[in-house]
Parts: sequence; C-alpha cells; structure tokens
Amino acid sequence: MFKSRNWKLIVVALTIIILLAVPGYYWMKKTNKEHAERQRSQLSPLIMVPGSSATVNRFNELVDLLNENTPYKHSLLKVEISEDGTLTHSGSIKEEDNEPFIVIGFQNNHDGYSNIKKQAGWLDDAFYEITKTYKLNNFKAFGHSNGGLIWTYWLEHYYSDYSDEITIKRLMTLGSPYNFSEKSIKYKTQMMTDFIKYRKRLPKNMIVYSLSGGKNYESDGIVPESSVEAGKYIFQNQVKSYTTMTVTGAEAQHSSLPQNKQVVRIIQEYLLKQ
Repeated sequence: MFKSRNWKLIVVALTIIILLAVPGYYWMKKTNKEHAERQRSQLSPLIMVPGSSATVNRFNELVDLLNENTPYKHSLLKVEISEDGTLTHSGSIKEEDNEPFIVIGFQNNHDGYSNIKKQAGWLDDAFYEITKTYKLNNFKAFGHSNGGLIWTYWLEHYYSDYSDEITIKRLMTLGSPYNFSEKSIKYKTQMMTDFIKYRKRLPKNMIVYSLSGGKNYESDGIVPESSVEAGKYIFQNQVKSYTTMTVTGAEAQHSSLPQNKQVVRIIQEYLLKQ
C-alpha cells in the first residue's frame, strides 16, 4: 500500500514536470530563434518622432526631400498611437529596404511635461511592437521639437529594456527645448532637472547631434537658443559624442526646420548609412 502510494506520487510529480517543461522548451526555442533572427538582421531604420500638435504626416516633405535625387528610395511606415495604446499603421517597409523611415506619432499630441512622459510611454508601446515585428538590432532616432524631448525621456526610462539586444547608434534632435521657454539655465524647469538627474542612464556609445534654428541671434522664433543649448548639461560627458549645430537662413524658423535644406543635408550626412 505504501509503495503504491509512493508510485502514484512519483507519477504525479513527473506529469507536472513534463507539463511545465514542454511549454518552457518551446518558449526557449522560440526565444532563441528570435534572438538569432535579430542578430542576422540588416535592418537599420531611422525612427522619427514629431513635436507637439504634429501628426504622423509631419515629416512627409522631409521624407520626399531625402528621397530626391537618389537611386535609393527609403520606404515609409507611419504608426499612430491612441491614448488607449491602440496602434494604427499606414505605409509599409519594403522587403529589400534596410534603412526605412518609421514615423511614430500620437493621437494626444499636446504640449507639457506630464504629457511628454505619457508620450514616451506610448513611444515605448510602438517601439516594442516594431522590434517584435521587424527583429531589428540597431536604429537611429530623430526628433523635432518636443519629439527630441520624448526620445530623451524614453532613453532614460525605457531603453534599458532593449539595450542588451538593440543598439541606438545616433540621436538627432531639432529645435528641442530642453529647458522649455526659459532663457537662462539658472532657472531649470522640472523637466530639465529630471533629465539631468537621470542622465547617467543614457547609452554611453550613442552619438548625439543637437540642431537649433537661428532665425535671429536668440531663437528660432519660438524656442530660445539657450533652451536648445541646455541639452549639453544632459548629454555632454554622458554619451560617446555630443555635437551642436545652428541652422540659419531661409526656413530657419521653428516650424520650417524639418524642411530646411541644411537640415536635409545634415541628416543625409550624419544619420543615413550610419
């Protein structure tokens, strides 16, 4: 009787072990397959985030300009995120395109630090889906205005979840007001204070370019140049390199910067094929 009960316990234990082991085996097999696919991937997209009040169509003209006079046409995928996290796609990535453009925009595209934090969370939802679908192992990032702030918050608070397998090679911000409308670094906004507080979380091998518009000697017509320059207190000595550039001449006004011919050339030289 005693031996019979022991035998039953052994059978039950073995059954439980098998039931747990089989799903674990297939999960591990799937995970290893995804890891191998990611390691082999040649995909290196440029992921763009627009600023406040802008939609996923914000960079249409910029994309057209980048695709002008070149035999290599970058395909375009747009992803819009609603407040409940629903993702809406338009466009597509061509199978033979290893450097597509991906624009991530938000249904709630309002301004303000509290909203920027929400948008960084939505950006993460979209980024996670993109990495699962396309198995990329590296990317470049571009953000206009608040788009640069959203990227910065995401890098400090979300990127560590991906950093073991996915490398951000370069970040370019364009007219991003790191200290909002403040004209002096003596008066730090809460956002600026937080960016400085968590700057050690930034990826050490990332190359950063910060572009500002020079409509006049003080601003691009909306964002104070000193607010853009405040980015040095966040990135300098934290990343591989940090470079600032000022764009002048026609279309140096804040809202015109993404279509500025100098900006187009800078993106072509410092972001594409990198």
